[in-house]
Amino acid sequence: MLQLLGKHKRQKILEHLSYELRDMVSQLLEFDPNTAAGLMNVDYIQVDADDEVATVAKKFKLHEKRTGRLPIILVMRDEKLTGFLPGHELGFGRPGEKITRYIKRIHTIKHSASHDEVTEQFRSHPHSKVAVINDNGDAIGIIYSDDVLNLMQEQESASLYGFAGVSAEETVTDSAKRKVKFRYKWLIINLATAFLAAFTVGLFEETITKYVLLAVYMPIVAGMGGNAATQTLAVVVRGIALRQIDLKSAYATLRNELGAGFINGLINGFIVALVVLAKDNEPAIALVLALAMVINLLVAAMFGTIVPLVMSKLHKDPASSATVFITTATDVLGFMAFLGLATIILA
Repeated sequence: MLQLLGKHKRQKILEHLSYELRDMVSQLLEFDPNTAAGLMNVDYIQVDADDEVATVAKKFKLHEKRTGRLPIILVMRDEKLTGFLPGHELGFGRPGEKITRYIKRIHTIKHSASHDEVTEQFRSHPHSKVAVINDNGDAIGIIYSDDVLNLMQEQESASLYGFAGVSAEETVTDSAKRKVKFRYKWLIINLATAFLAAFTVGLFEETITKYVLLAVYMPIVAGMGGNAATQTLAVVVRGIALRQIDLKSAYATLRNELGAGFINGLINGFIVALVVLAKDNEPAIALVLALAMVINLLVAAMFGTIVPLVMSKLHKDPASSATVFITTATDVLGFMAFLGLATIILA
């Protein structure tokens, strides 16, 4: 919250804090809130691996008395983090015993890691905490799984809002005026793209008039293309967030997505062709619909991969900004493939 305030207001608040708390908060404010350091807690003490139980217990109690909070005990060896000591182990060890036998492993993460990298580490290696280290390998804080869980919930909400073209700032209690403010721009853009799709369909008015059955199956082409594109977009956006892919390294991903799109197009095209044959006994239209399905799922794979990467390269949010362009591509090119093939095959 403090990082959202101006420097003057922030300083005023800090002046009313105790020295210990002010020092801790000032340390946290130095870091980018969108990195691992922005999530970390600084309630920890550092002890040496050769320290005795009594020495560590004294430091533990001193920190608790001074701050009112129980610290994490980080264990150092040769000035490098080697693990942590669970607080309850202090009750089992003898006062003169070294803590070496009680040290547990702790995962680490760089202070500059993005929030997505933090959540990915917790997903890959489930644990209750990780130590945050600086560029020199020194421990500077702790991130708890509860904080990451809250972060993941926020990210999921933001992604959901982005795919829907809604601002993450909007809430269910907002006034109608505020909701309009957040939504109208995307709706106008969507309206423009809808007109583009309608114009494309209008180019084949003569074909549709002659073969009215085509109009019945047009929503299937658009709907399947949109759904397939959303699937690809979700995977690529996650890859971008985790820095697994960028525009330069997109070839392998694009190849795999096109392969998946082609196979899914064949499967779904075969199914829809069977339905048309069984229901309407129109082999030519069944063939047109099957081919259009393959083409549109290839379009979905291509645009679902490339568009978010381009948006990311332009420093735009790929989740929200890519959706409208991908939907336009699948609608326009899907209708063009379906009605174009119909014009050729049914002529």
